[in-house]
Amino acid sequence: MALRLGDKVPDFEADSSHGKIKFYEWAANSWVLFCSHPADYTPVCTTELGMMAKLSEEWKKLNVKPLGLSVDPVDSHKGWIKDIEETQHTKVDYPIVADPTRAISEQYGMIAPNAADTLAGKLTVRSVFIIDPSKTLRLTLTYPASTGRNFDEIVRVIKSLQLTSVAKVATPVNWKDGDDVVIVPTVTSEAAKDLFPKGFKELKPYLRLTPQPDVKS
Repeated sequence: MALRLGDKVPDFEADSSHGKIKFYEWAANSWVLFCSHPADYTPVCTTELGMMAKLSEEWKKLNVKPLGLSVDPVDSHKGWIKDIEETQHTKVDYPIVADPTRAISEQYGMIAPNAADTLAGKLTVRSVFIIDPSKTLRLTLTYPASTGRNFDEIVRVIKSLQLTSVAKVATPVNWKDGDDVVIVPTVTSEAAKDLFPKGFKELKPYLRLTPQPDVKS
């Protein structure tokens, strides 16, 4: 069965470029950005993993642990990492999981046998899973093998998820960190006066904008 938002993600144990990983134990109390890659030594993946490495300080600020996966073995990963670091001018400081049996890929629904450029399901598509510290799936994105991920968007949605997890707000279209947010409809306007001391603007009873609250994720 496919993973759905709100599901607990499967735990797994696997070899990686950083040694054996027990996923739940490794993730601990962090958010996790888990990305699958069709294969090692592929051009788009090389740029993606390089960008994920360049965002290392951003992940630390957001309490996010990045994790990659491909169906190739660890020895292949280690050689590929050297190429990533050389061509993308960065240091890959996160693990890449080896999934040669495709067991994890199947558990997480990363296999799409009818998608182009996956060799009839032998390779994964470009899946993104954002998982919170309770190991709950909070967001999924799926890109075809031919299209690289947008990490500006991935950072944006992580910030939105972390904010809306602790404040009674939602983030509107094209929201960026620091922009006004929407007060959720379950909060009455009377309660909102206490919850949002910066004030709010009511466009409609169900559409109320307020400055982004100051919260800790």
